[in-house]
Amino acid sequence: MTDLRVTYDAQANAAYVYFVDPQTRPRVAHMYPCDPIEVDGMINLDFDKDGRLVGIEVLAADTKLPQYLLDAAERLDT
Repeated sequence: MTDLRVTYDAQANAAYVYFVDPQTRPRVAHMYPCDPIEVDGMINLDFDKDGRLVGIEVLAADTKLPQYLLDAAERLDT
């Protein structure tokens, strides 16, 4: 199984889950916001220019993601 890169900023309570090779930095060409009422929060899907999903931004991450994932995430707030 491939390890995913996850970053977390506790001050902003925002996490990002990357679905790309860690050696690359694809540009986000299109962002699709999930319906905030349906998901009870803000979750954004990011796509590259070819329409491939490159990552997911999760706001209010501590209520949307499992704690073990946040604990293991690369911290951006330290």
